[in-house]
Amino acid sequence: MTLPRSIKIALAVLLFAAIGSGLAGCGRSKGQPNANGPVAGATPAVIVVSTTTAVVRQLPRFFEASGSLAPNEQTDVAPETSGKVAAVGVDIGSSVRRGQMIVKLDDADFRIRVQQAQAQLDQAIATLHQNEAKIGLRAGQKFNPENVPEVRAASAALDLAEKNLRRYEKLVETGDISRAAYDQQKSQRDQLAQQRQALIHQAQQNFATVANSQAAVNAAQTQVSLAKRNLNYTVVAAPIAGFVSDRSADVGEYVSPQQKVATIVDVNPLRVRIDIPEQAITQIHVGESVSVSVAAYTDRSFAGRVARISPSVTASSRTLTVEAEVDNPKAELKPGQFATVRILLPQTELAVLVPLRALRTISGSTYVFVIKNGFAEQRLVQPGQAEGELVELKAGVKADETVAISNVDQLSDGAAVRQ
Repeated sequence: MTLPRSIKIALAVLLFAAIGSGLAGCGRSKGQPNANGPVAGATPAVIVVSTTTAVVRQLPRFFEASGSLAPNEQTDVAPETSGKVAAVGVDIGSSVRRGQMIVKLDDADFRIRVQQAQAQLDQAIATLHQNEAKIGLRAGQKFNPENVPEVRAASAALDLAEKNLRRYEKLVETGDISRAAYDQQKSQRDQLAQQRQALIHQAQQNFATVANSQAAVNAAQTQVSLAKRNLNYTVVAAPIAGFVSDRSADVGEYVSPQQKVATIVDVNPLRVRIDIPEQAITQIHVGESVSVSVAAYTDRSFAGRVARISPSVTASSRTLTVEAEVDNPKAELKPGQFATVRILLPQTELAVLVPLRALRTISGSTYVFVIKNGFAEQRLVQPGQAEGELVELKAGVKADETVAISNVDQLSDGAAVRQ
């Protein structure tokens, strides 16, 4: 069947269009660029960087560890006696000196007890003096029964009777007096001797009363001392100098010796304990300098020294506890702060140093870009000790090699650079 002329013409046009499209595609495949695609063989961009040279220096070595700052001294202040708070002399943050009043208790009852004890003492002293007077005893004099007036009179009468008796003995021998007169005189002498002995016994009993009176005076004096001490206890004073970290007592509150009224901390110096591995034991000594840094002061450090070293190693961790004291005259550091402690070791070592800004961290690893012949060479490095704005590289870079310190985040291995 013969196709109509119009259909033949349309088919011819479509055939020529398809052939033209194929020829155009073949032409591009032979090297003609695609306007929408990248241009093959384009020159890579050159990155402008600043550089510096890795330097070698004698680097002081130190041991670094972390710990918490603790006060030099800390004490909970409690009253020595019970009572109602009449006044409070400090608050949290107050600076106190040793002996300064923290809390004062109501002392009215304590003053009355002092007065009562003093009255009892005065009465005991008066009784003692009366009993001493009975036996003729003066203050500071040693007791002697012969000093008692009654005993002294009885002794005189006895001496006279003895003399008369001796005279009667001679008279009775010569017959001048009768034996009856002699016996009467002898009986009188014996009665006087018994009276004297009774008076001596009475004096000794009176002296025992004096001793009891003296014991009563001593007891009364003790009661006065106790009453005065309890009166003094109504003023609760600071046992140490420092700062008040807690104050739990208020006016009108009843407190007892089992209840603290304040907490005082001494913050100069501060203490910090760190644990060092047993391999470093021989390098740490009492008196060595330490440097302490805290997050609150990122631009400075605080000086101190190793004050105490534990005599034994902890068996579970194989570490040795070291305690350092940190000077804190202005109370800038606070107990409880987390601190990084560096113990300066006596020896120094040569180290390769580069600026901190030369380092780039990629996926947890640290790199430095060494510049050679206009290209960047990516080096894996092991950072070490920091020294100001420089950092030690334990491996990866040698002395005098040139490293990039700007646009480091734009560099890659083999990137073209211009200094």
